[in-house]
Amino acid sequence: MVSSLQELGGGVAETILLATSNPFTGLFIGLLITAMIQSSSTTTSLIVAFVASGSITLESAVPLIMGANIGTTITSTIISLGFINKKKEFKRAVAAGTYHDFFNILTVIILFPLEYYYGFLSSLATSISTLLVNPASGVDLISDHHYGWGFGGVINWLVTIVPSGFALVILAFALLFGSILLFRKLISNLLLVQSPEKLGSFFFGSPLKSFAWGLTSTAAIRSSTITTSLVVPLVAKQVIKLKAAAPYILGANIGTTITAFIAAILYANNSSAVTIAIAHFLFNFIGVIIFLPIPILRKIPLDLASFLGKLTLKYRLVGFVYLLSAFFFIPFSLIYLNKNSIENTTAVYEVVDKNGVPQSNKMVARINSNTRNGQWIEFAGDADSAANTPNKIQNISYRDNVFFVSDQMYMFSKQGFCWDGEDNLGKYKVCVDSILTNYSLTPDLTLPLLYHFKRTYYNDAQEKTSDIFISPDLPIIIKQSNYDSTGLIETKRILTVEKD
Repeated sequence: MVSSLQELGGGVAETILLATSNPFTGLFIGLLITAMIQSSSTTTSLIVAFVASGSITLESAVPLIMGANIGTTITSTIISLGFINKKKEFKRAVAAGTYHDFFNILTVIILFPLEYYYGFLSSLATSISTLLVNPASGVDLISDHHYGWGFGGVINWLVTIVPSGFALVILAFALLFGSILLFRKLISNLLLVQSPEKLGSFFFGSPLKSFAWGLTSTAAIRSSTITTSLVVPLVAKQVIKLKAAAPYILGANIGTTITAFIAAILYANNSSAVTIAIAHFLFNFIGVIIFLPIPILRKIPLDLASFLGKLTLKYRLVGFVYLLSAFFFIPFSLIYLNKNSIENTTAVYEVVDKNGVPQSNKMVARINSNTRNGQWIEFAGDADSAANTPNKIQNISYRDNVFFVSDQMYMFSKQGFCWDGEDNLGKYKVCVDSILTNYSLTPDLTLPLLYHFKRTYYNDAQEKTSDIFISPDLPIIIKQSNYDSTGLIETKRILTVEKD
């Protein structure tokens, strides 16, 4: 899948990046795709592949994962509507079918703002991934096991014989979706040999047993869609109570995350793929930690689902209204209200090496106007070529009068103000060297302020320094010149800028 996505080239990669730049859009895309194919396993596998190929950033992928978690619940909701002709069973079926909905929706309500404003899940997942993939001991806890070994030759052969990137993506998607369906069918057939009564006593004997079976059976089937849907008729026919089924559904919510881990293991040398799989697990795990152990919180999704079930007993159309509202109307409304929240800046910049050889590159900067967070997506090589994949993706953000570029910080302060920092090259000092006013960047763009920062490394035998020019009004570095003891090493400068 990663190879096929890389074959598509930079034009498609940039389109995907821009489409998911708004977290609300990403949330809806994840929800819609999963609702359409009724498989969060497929969606999350695709998301892992997109992240591994560099087509989307980790921060853009987390809302997709959240949306996929909501979207996967549509199947059990639809199944519950099949009991509409049996009034009392319909009430219980709707309650069982929508419990998973409410659990995931409530979890999104809690965690989405934390991710939106603070990058909570992506930061936590990155920290855990760093421990697993790049531990201090130097031992790679994941890739040292060489999972996925033996597939490289087959993948390279397919990339060679398939004529186009789009055809390769279609083939990869078909193989992925087909393998999940086949595996799911084999395991689900084994589960369904039992009678409903035996299933009830065997799977739901106690809360812990129910949770464990939900987790393990879903991990085996790799589909919470099937395991949670099995609960609906059992609750509708009073084989089990919704309260007994709830831990099973929560266990299934964690069990389904194994698919992302399996996909990530195949790309174990790609830390981003591992990180998004961890983020998927954390989202579901934190939701369970919030709503399962504490009785008063545990009742909230149960009460909401039961209330909706009772409401459908009086007004049967309520179930259909809920389905359309939760999975379509509300997400579309959120998208519409936030459609103008992303500011896109496209720049062509020139890199000149110490020999004076220039190379044009393209950069797309995206900033959320509400959170002031975003990314730089850099495309190396010919700026007009659609064959380039992203060369570098960096997180950027504004905080008051401070501009962050990954782990680097630039303060828009008074001239002469200095601070210390550290990167992979060592410790350094950055100072505001000068402040230019009304700087004409292009004939059509004048910057009110342009800050000239000078960065100098401490105790550096190579005497590395940098001159960096940044404007508070433009989320890109206007110019950067890097020096060492031999003189100028490299200069990067903006040639053209377009703002959407």
